[in-house]
Amino acid sequence: MARKRTQNKKTVKKRRKKAKFKFLYVNGKLRLSDLLLVVILLSLLFVQFIKWSGVNNNTQMTKIEDVKKEEFVEKIAPIAQDEQRKYHIFASITIAQAALESNWGQSELATQYYNLFGVKSDTGGLMTTKEYVNGQWIVVRARFAIYQSWRESIEQHTVLFVDGTSWDSSHYQAVLSADNYVEAAQALQQRGYATDPNYAQKLISLIKTYNLDKYDNN
Repeated sequence: MARKRTQNKKTVKKRRKKAKFKFLYVNGKLRLSDLLLVVILLSLLFVQFIKWSGVNNNTQMTKIEDVKKEEFVEKIAPIAQDEQRKYHIFASITIAQAALESNWGQSELATQYYNLFGVKSDTGGLMTTKEYVNGQWIVVRARFAIYQSWRESIEQHTVLFVDGTSWDSSHYQAVLSADNYVEAAQALQQRGYATDPNYAQKLISLIKTYNLDKYDNN
């Protein structure tokens, strides 16, 4: 019987010890291992929160950029369609060129000089631009034409195709007589409109991505 009582006392002591155990504390003393675990968990949660916030911010920025692109197209599409009705230059081509060359109307040329197509002028404003020369992109400073509005910029852009260059009045006739925007883009490339060797493909890609050819039927 004495042994049983001894065993019972030991059991009671163990239960008491267990009863005193709490998270982070054992018998009133801080458990460093538990504290370290809490710090690690909080760090992981913080990192995940930062990642989640970053994803949301990126998504929001993408939406803002898309809105700007839509606003840009809405502003110039009616002008491009007017030019198409008059001179048979596809509205999609005009819009794609303007978007590509002015960064959707956000470039300094487009905002300060209303110059959507990087047109140069001996008496224009002096700015820095990139050009593809001898197989590589280089930075050059040149003078660019200054317009009073985007409409004027687009109309003068059409004049270039209709009247041609100073050395060849029919230089861009293939652009005006093209049966679709793909042919028009390729004609621009073939006639040396831009120094970028991928210029035609970039225009075609923009038109397909943003369904700009829908403006050709109005």
